[in-house]
Amino acid sequence: MCNLLLDTEIMQEIESFARKHSDDSFDHGWPHVMRVLHLAEKLAKMENANIYIVRTSALLHDIGRLYEKEQNENHALISARMAKELLDSLNVCENCVEEVIHAIKAHSFSLGIKPRTIEAKVLSDADKLDAIGAVGIIRAVMFNVKNNRDIDMMIQHFFDKLLTLKDLMNTESAKKLAEDRHQFMVEFIERLKKELAGT
Repeated sequence: MCNLLLDTEIMQEIESFARKHSDDSFDHGWPHVMRVLHLAEKLAKMENANIYIVRTSALLHDIGRLYEKEQNENHALISARMAKELLDSLNVCENCVEEVIHAIKAHSFSLGIKPRTIEAKVLSDADKLDAIGAVGIIRAVMFNVKNNRDIDMMIQHFFDKLLTLKDLMNTESAKKLAEDRHQFMVEFIERLKKELAGT
């Protein structure tokens, strides 16, 4: 374990860098990063993962999101490159940098990289947990409004992605947390469809 990640000032620099490269949007901005961080810390304790690798990965996992369209590349790959440059500049040991980079790449749903460490599993699960439940519903609505999608496309998004996330959790702790959030979405979709049908 790199002692530098135990240093409060280094962690403050990492957090400051992450904040600088995030906007204030609820769905993928700083509020999302903070929710994922808190979920990841909770899961890390439950799964006995390295909290410092988890915190660093959670803070940096979406720093490439603002540059995704401009660079025409998956945000996780951009985030991984930016994180490596930052951590190298802070003289974080190579092994820890590799673990953080792997966790960042493996958190992406669309990249389909299987997390191979408990820390990567924790980050992946925390990110997916934030995409389901009540928060997930708000995020889905905001995403569809932002992208001018109609209600049918939003409902389809639930079936194509959000309702599949429960079964993609890696850790036992996340699987338990996901059950309740998943059920809430199922009930919401059922209620929405009834109301849209006028019943």
